[in-house]
Amino acid sequence: MTHFRPLGAAAPYLLAALFVGAGTLHFVRPQTYDTIVPQWAAPGLLPNVRSVTLLSGAAEVAGGLGLLFPLTRTAARWGLALLLLAVFPANLAMAQQPEKYGLPAWALWARLPLQPLLIWWVLRAGRSGNRRALSG
Repeated sequence: MTHFRPLGAAAPYLLAALFVGAGTLHFVRPQTYDTIVPQWAAPGLLPNVRSVTLLSGAAEVAGGLGLLFPLTRTAARWGLALLLLAVFPANLAMAQQPEKYGLPAWALWARLPLQPLLIWWVLRAGRSGNRRALSG
C-alpha cells in the first residue's frame, strides 16, 4: 500500500532547511519577529517579547534539526506541529493589521489557510521512513 508523501523522502530535509532557516532569522533579525509577538504572549509567561522571539526561534531550529534524524523525527514533527498551532494567532493578528507590517494584506490572508497544510506536511514528513527504520 502506497502512502501519499509530499516530496517523498526529501520532505524531512526540505522542512528541516525551512525551519532551521526561519528559526535562525529569529536571532539574526529579532526586531522583525518582536513586532509579530502578540502583546498578551509575554506577560506572565516570559520576561519580555524578545524572550518569546528567541524561544520560538530556538524551537524552530531544534525542530528542524530533529527532522534530520530518524530517532528524533517523531518528536520533532509533533513539536513543530504544536509550534505552528501556537503561532497561528500571531499570523491572524498580522493579517488583521497589514499596515503595521508593511506587507500586502492579500499575502497575509493567503498564508492563513497554508498553515494547516504546513502542519499536515510536517506531521507526514518521514512517517513511513520511521516505520521502515524501526522494523528493519
